[in-house]
Amino acid sequence: MRVIGLAGWSGAGKTTVLSRLIPLLSARGLSVSTMKHAHEGFDVDRPGKDSYIHREAGASEVLIASARRFVLMHELRGGAQPSLAELLVRMGSCDLVIIEGFKNAPHAKIEIHRKIAGKPFLFPQDARIVALASDERPAHCPLPHAALDDTPAILELVLSHAEPLGRTLERLGRLPAGRSKRRNGPTQQ
Repeated sequence: MRVIGLAGWSGAGKTTVLSRLIPLLSARGLSVSTMKHAHEGFDVDRPGKDSYIHREAGASEVLIASARRFVLMHELRGGAQPSLAELLVRMGSCDLVIIEGFKNAPHAKIEIHRKIAGKPFLFPQDARIVALASDERPAHCPLPHAALDDTPAILELVLSHAEPLGRTLERLGRLPAGRSKRRNGPTQQ
């Protein structure tokens, strides 16, 4: 499993870029999973549904399964938000995990930048930004660059800069206690 992030300010186009990359990666035969950092109040459930009633009654986890998909919801109930490392080791096996958001975490990231958003570039202050996809190329940018509308070029940046899960977990500072680097893989020493 390899990992790369897409980081940038709100409105930069991260989700749009990601939605264009996934079909191209899949066409190359790669299995792709994504992780998205959301704001505190998000919910994937709806009031009135059985799963919602289970959570509201106090269940710590609720798993909903069908013939097409399953979703596991875990309520923190005032506990600490899991670290990026803890979340990554929960992901199922795949070829590539693309992380949208978590811009302050120290994993390898491609910055997505749109001039109209009116925000500064992140790369000058973040050494873990390894490439840039933007609608403008800043002067004195030492990073590989792709135009924001050139999805095949961004795809090549993703493929060349994604790092193995183990290296990503090391960059994040630690493996979660008692967890293996990969499911069914070697355990942490």
